[in-house]
Amino acid sequence: MRRMLLAALLFASPAFAGAWTQDSDHLQLILGATYSGAGTSFGPASQSNRPARFQKLWTSVWAEYGLNDRITLILAPEWARAKTLDPNGQIVHASDFAWGGGVRWRVTNTIGTLSLQAMAKSAGAFDMSVSVGGKSGEEAELRLLYGANFKFLGANGFADFEVGERWIGGRRPNETPIDLTLGFHAWHDLVLLQSFNTIAGGDARPPYTYYRSHKLELSWVSSLGRGISVQSGVYFCPAGQNALDEVGTQLSVWVKL
Repeated sequence: MRRMLLAALLFASPAFAGAWTQDSDHLQLILGATYSGAGTSFGPASQSNRPARFQKLWTSVWAEYGLNDRITLILAPEWARAKTLDPNGQIVHASDFAWGGGVRWRVTNTIGTLSLQAMAKSAGAFDMSVSVGGKSGEEAELRLLYGANFKFLGANGFADFEVGERWIGGRRPNETPIDLTLGFHAWHDLVLLQSFNTIAGGDARPPYTYYRSHKLELSWVSSLGRGISVQSGVYFCPAGQNALDEVGTQLSVWVKL
């Protein structure tokens, strides 16, 4: 049970793109790596008191291309390697690769920016339990995104809110992602405060069960000039249920072409 649950929760904080679409014929690349671990997990009573042994290295490329000013195409390959304990206390190593892709359509930008995003993902790094029992882990996701700019204490800022539904093949339950990003421009850099939340539906089939995970991430984005920026940050899980109490660090390189 523990192995299946931990494997199901191998999702990492996504690269930030937000509700905004890319300009026509422009390309943005976000090359990211995340390293995380957990010594405990949240139980059914939402208390982080269950011993766990978990480590994960997750790498990804998030590529966005502006087909025109309103439609952005997305390509997102990912690779993950993880180590955890099985129910017998034996260390289990797993690694996998997967492809993801989709499209974001800007509905309007008259009241902020409102967009719709559709994604499809192959089985693999998104759901490393795919190797257990031969069950499929393909995913399809539809997401509503809203972004707006504002000023706070004289500094430029923005907010991005996203909510969606993720349909997952096999026994793993479907998920509802809810993400929030606040960004503030500090000097020539950007400070991001992000909340990533995943809530599993009630359609789990054994050996899976209901789960939810909540992550808070603080990161700093520094511009290196010539369209290149570096993002570094840390995250932790202030709450959860039947999920890892995970702590991680991440490093990403943003390239604007």
